[in-house]
Amino acid sequence: MSKNTEQYYNEFSKWYENQRHRGYHAFLDDMELKIAAPYVRGVEVLEAGCGTGLILKELATLATRAEGVDISEGMLEKARERGLTVHKASVTDLPFKDGSFDTVVSFKVLAHVPDLPKAIEEMARVTRPGGHLVLEFYNKASWRYLVKRLKPAQKVADGTFDTEVHTAYHSWDDILGMLPSNVKAVSREGIRIVTPSYHPFSLPVVGPLTCKLEELASASPLRRFGGFLIGVFKVN
Repeated sequence: MSKNTEQYYNEFSKWYENQRHRGYHAFLDDMELKIAAPYVRGVEVLEAGCGTGLILKELATLATRAEGVDISEGMLEKARERGLTVHKASVTDLPFKDGSFDTVVSFKVLAHVPDLPKAIEEMARVTRPGGHLVLEFYNKASWRYLVKRLKPAQKVADGTFDTEVHTAYHSWDDILGMLPSNVKAVSREGIRIVTPSYHPFSLPVVGPLTCKLEELASASPLRRFGGFLIGVFKVN
């Protein structure tokens, strides 16, 4: 059985931050911020799919203006408690005028959007010419994809499992084929490349070594095999 995306994330919001401040999830957030920082610092930024605001609160320390949107009221409630400027909206129908931001970022979200080309088009629409999109996708060419295909469903809240929401994996060529004509690729980055499971990140001694190994892999040509594939794009 599947649930609509809003219902799924409203339920997930109750558990979302249980493991987000350490280990694997903290590593992911740190790497995403590191990639986004050059395109966020000193400009106006939108996070499309901001969740509870864990990343948005860090973006806000770098940007001159930082706002977020999310489809889940449960997630947004926690973001507002952090004092963040957020709006309830879908990434396929953003409540902003054309060219409202210099940079739009999106992490851990777009794989769950059924109409991905429309989402990319909308994010490009609200980005000023010369601005950037920093967008994360789930990568078909990765250990993570293979493991996800084989493992059983994981519980994310009472009565809710990760298989109950739309999730798609894409190749880099798939992504390039979805870009509007005014959007061009600048770079391709990857996170979680060599580790099939997230469990080692939380182990004493092994955890820091795993993080270091993954950082080195992300700085090498192996980044194309990252389970999380981040594209940086310029809007013309």
